[in-house]
Amino acid sequence: MFGVPTSVSLIYLMAALSPAMAQTSAQRPPDRETPAKASSEARPPAPTRDPNTPGYVKANELPDGTIPSPKEDGNFIIGPTHNPAREMAANESVPKGDVFEFTMESKDSKIYPGIAREPNTFAVPDPEDPNKVIVNSYPAPYTRRVAVYVPKQYEPGTEAPFIVGADGPDQTLFTALDYLIAEHRVPVMIAISIGNGSGDAQGSERGLEYDTMSGLYAEFVEKEVLPLVEKKYSVKLTKDPDGRATTGCSSGGAAAMAMAWYHTNLYHRVLSYSGTFVYQQWPYNSETPHGAWEFHETLIPNSLKKPLRIWMHVSDQDILITRDNYHDWVVANERMAKALAAKGYPYQFVFAKNAVHCDRGVKAQTLPLALEYVWQEYTPKK
Repeated sequence: MFGVPTSVSLIYLMAALSPAMAQTSAQRPPDRETPAKASSEARPPAPTRDPNTPGYVKANELPDGTIPSPKEDGNFIIGPTHNPAREMAANESVPKGDVFEFTMESKDSKIYPGIAREPNTFAVPDPEDPNKVIVNSYPAPYTRRVAVYVPKQYEPGTEAPFIVGADGPDQTLFTALDYLIAEHRVPVMIAISIGNGSGDAQGSERGLEYDTMSGLYAEFVEKEVLPLVEKKYSVKLTKDPDGRATTGCSSGGAAAMAMAWYHTNLYHRVLSYSGTFVYQQWPYNSETPHGAWEFHETLIPNSLKKPLRIWMHVSDQDILITRDNYHDWVVANERMAKALAAKGYPYQFVFAKNAVHCDRGVKAQTLPLALEYVWQEYTPKK
């Protein structure tokens, strides 16, 4: 059904097999810088960014403790208080969906057979090309957990809309859906919360899955995950892209955007917390030389408007890495909002004060809002 682009195939082979990318210490050329050993020191806390900084999008600052309406597009500032929404607490009066879990092994995947970065190391800039990094990865197996939420209101055999989430299982997503479905604020939908393939950042399986700029992860979900969900739990998932949503936090947020951007034929709705719209891609790809930074630098500005609806968040103390100009999570998300607005996309962008990367308090406060916003104007195809 889907052909993997030649460039993506080459990138993956480089990640798994190339001596330049997956070499042992003894094999590394002596004249090249090698991956650095990880420091035991924690990353210093990110500075607090002012949402009214010149160059940021103009946003509507709401009274503390309030959030925007799910009917409103545009940019909003919330906080510093982040009390959980009422929909995030268990309630016996609300029908509770069934949650099932299963595992997937790397040996069964034709798309992601598994890699890992050498323990206790991290990427370093390539002295021959500052746009590239050097890491040491090698083939490695993994096991991923997948959780499937089926609401009580689902009628077996009927075609259902659904949402795919990264870094699962995510119980908060299921709790919010219990309330929203019961109150008819979102459609009766299935949720598939997929664990990553382990590790983080460049050279890891998670980094390869989430930070690579291609449609490959969406194809993995389509070919290897969704058929298992349908078979195991007797559900029927819609083929209508308007009835499909993606969500994630950090690199999972970038993956959610990539799934819809590269496969708009599969997904039209995106929900991102602290999206990693920065340069985390590895291995290097000349088509997107700055990784997910390209979303707001070139891809959105230079492409025709796609049929996407997007909800985004960033925190005032979100990640800032100063090694280059492509690792400020706040600036990246601000630029995303600008690019989406310029193209006329329906989107809502929330800047949270007194919050950190993938802030749990912010998610508990805003997840029902985000889901309701993303699912606006959905009408099932008959």
